[in-house]
Amino acid sequence: MPVTDDQPNTRTRLPAEPGAPAVPPRAHPVRSLLTVIGVVVLLLGAVAVAGRLDGQGGDTPASADGDGSGTPATNPTAPTGTAPVAAGADGIAVGHPQTEQGAQSAAANYVVALGSDRMFATDTRHAIVVALTAPEQVDDWQARLDDTYAALASQYGLDDQGASTDEDLTFVCRTIPVGTRVEEYTPERAVVSVWNTGLIGLAGEGSTQPVTESWATTTLTLEWQGGDWLISDQRQEEGPVPISGIQPASGAEEIAEAISEFGGFSYAR
Repeated sequence: MPVTDDQPNTRTRLPAEPGAPAVPPRAHPVRSLLTVIGVVVLLLGAVAVAGRLDGQGGDTPASADGDGSGTPATNPTAPTGTAPVAAGADGIAVGHPQTEQGAQSAAANYVVALGSDRMFATDTRHAIVVALTAPEQVDDWQARLDDTYAALASQYGLDDQGASTDEDLTFVCRTIPVGTRVEEYTPERAVVSVWNTGLIGLAGEGSTQPVTESWATTTLTLEWQGGDWLISDQRQEEGPVPISGIQPASGAEEIAEAISEFGGFSYAR
């Protein structure tokens, strides 16, 4: 029977087949618009309140737990509001403060440097070790690392500058801190663990050693010498390792492009 203007439209919803995915309910357009407007109003209000608090509070940063004391929250990697450290030679962060937060920043920055592709170039590796290591440890570290990286360079087919000898392949080695934890601290000595993930491999079509990820916890013993934290000892263990996500892996070309287009970071709290 034809439907006239005086007759309401009727829809019949059939039951879904067994195993079929659930269909999410349709969003009401007016209700969705009101929700968005409400969120924007709340955000604007929060910004205005924050601006007034900032004007009244001076330069003392509020704590993350909101008590206004300027004390960092219990989260070990919460921001403190302290000015960032300076960039030293070869892009290595230097000048960390003689505090727990400074020790954590130093440990995170040093893990980034020690886990980078710059360690595969002989001259740069030597400069990094000199910059980060307690003077009495430098010679021993240099000798051990020279042997270690010579073997790794051979494994990945790299020259003495850390570049792939195959011009169609890009060597990737990068470490990203996820969080830090203070194991021990005094103003003269600190032990800090850094949970980190890393990428290593050869990106490019035909690579037999594609870029893979790994997870580790690196623990550094730091000593306060010459106005900065320097490494006197380190150890590393695997994990904690999260479950891999459901995202499909990107192609070799996309990985190679990402490495060249996205730079690494220095970390400071």
